[in-house]
Amino acid sequence: MVDFNSTTFTNPSTFFLMGIPGLEDLHIWISIPFCSMYIVALLGNIFILFIIKTETALHEPMFYFLSMLAITDLTLSTSTLPKMLGIFWFSDHEISFHACLTQMFFIHAFSGVESGLLVAMALDRYVAICNPLRHSSILTNSVVAHVGMVALLRGLVLMTPHPFLVRRWPYCQSNVVPHTYCEHMAVVKLACADISINSLYSLAVIILIVGTDVTCISLSYVQILRTVFNLPSNDARLKTLSTCGSHVCVILTFYIPALFSFLTHRFSKHIPLHTHTLLANMYLLVPPMLNPIIYGVRTRHIRECVLQLFMTKIN
Repeated sequence: MVDFNSTTFTNPSTFFLMGIPGLEDLHIWISIPFCSMYIVALLGNIFILFIIKTETALHEPMFYFLSMLAITDLTLSTSTLPKMLGIFWFSDHEISFHACLTQMFFIHAFSGVESGLLVAMALDRYVAICNPLRHSSILTNSVVAHVGMVALLRGLVLMTPHPFLVRRWPYCQSNVVPHTYCEHMAVVKLACADISINSLYSLAVIILIVGTDVTCISLSYVQILRTVFNLPSNDARLKTLSTCGSHVCVILTFYIPALFSFLTHRFSKHIPLHTHTLLANMYLLVPPMLNPIIYGVRTRHIRECVLQLFMTKIN
């Protein structure tokens, strides 16, 4: 077992990830649902990618964006879960300083990428419902690729300063991170320096990304609802709205855990540390697990392709 006593040094070569503070004795039990969620996330997202690649009927903008979302979810979950399970199962708490910065970058950058992809999927729903006759001419393969690239580059560029800001500080009190992964603020708080620039930059990036993306998604759905309510029959309205159901569910599973994690981490000092950590883990584990399930269950095209695939194998 790692000795978690504080030490005195500058610029440590390694950090020690504590796991879930206060629940160390329950790590082996906590690992069971966490491992299960990771397996579901891996299998579900790989299966979504396989279905979209092999079925030409799914070669449409919505499913291209869905495949980008699946790759992002695989990156997010794989950036955290293997190391987390190493902590739970083998008491492998040690992580090198540079590996910690790399993990931090991937987690925060691809969280921003996922948010951008949800905006892209809202754009697809807006064009499909408000301008259905021009959908294929507006969202061409080239446009879809450029939108995906913008989402990727925005996440990478805005999050690149994080590891460089973390690297510049001396760490002379403790190298023990009270977390299951290298979360930005959890690491920065160990520095014996004024970290206000890190805190302000992190807050500004979160407000910029979430504020911009939520505003764009909201505006898209305002226009969608205006178009839907102008349709002549209730059946047509319900059928049109049902095409947005999967996207709305995915939005909720991404932003609600993220919002709770952000608010409790920054504005509540009375919530136990293990609650903060568990919420931060749910934010990274739940969306990658639920997204393929939501789209697999609620999207008719995917259901039909899956049934056709299984029927072909049976025959």
